[in-house]
Amino acid sequence: MVRKAKISDVPLIHKIINEFAQRGDLLPRPLSELYDHLRDYNVIESPHENNSIVGVCGLGICWDDLAEIKSLAVVPTHQGKGYGRSLVEVSLKEAREFGIPKVFTLTYIPRFFQKLGFKEIDKSKLPQKIWADCLKCPHFPDCKEVALITYL
Repeated sequence: MVRKAKISDVPLIHKIINEFAQRGDLLPRPLSELYDHLRDYNVIESPHENNSIVGVCGLGICWDDLAEIKSLAVVPTHQGKGYGRSLVEVSLKEAREFGIPKVFTLTYIPRFFQKLGFKEIDKSKLPQKIWADCLKCPHFPDCKEVALITYL
């Protein structure tokens, strides 16, 4: 079940995201940032494990016409069950409700997002993202992430 993240979820969200970050699959997120942006995040619970959180996804609003799917992570033991797809679909629904026509992501797994209708674009088409977050990234400017976008 996908639901909005609660304050009590932050330590586990932090753990999940930063486990992926240690492997180089996501950017790390400090606790303070997660608390500051808690309303951006949804989590998914496993009904088979006492509704424990097994995945997370954020929707960050970048501009009046652009949002970002960020920090999508599903714990390895629960991948391949459609949890990542569910998290992204809820984020896209939220973007529609906000009236945001474009949603992008930066990912090392473009195929996953392409199956959901995202199309690859050049990162230079995302200047708000580049100046807001990419400059702070240790991989900038040699980032290997692929930029993808979908139009709602």
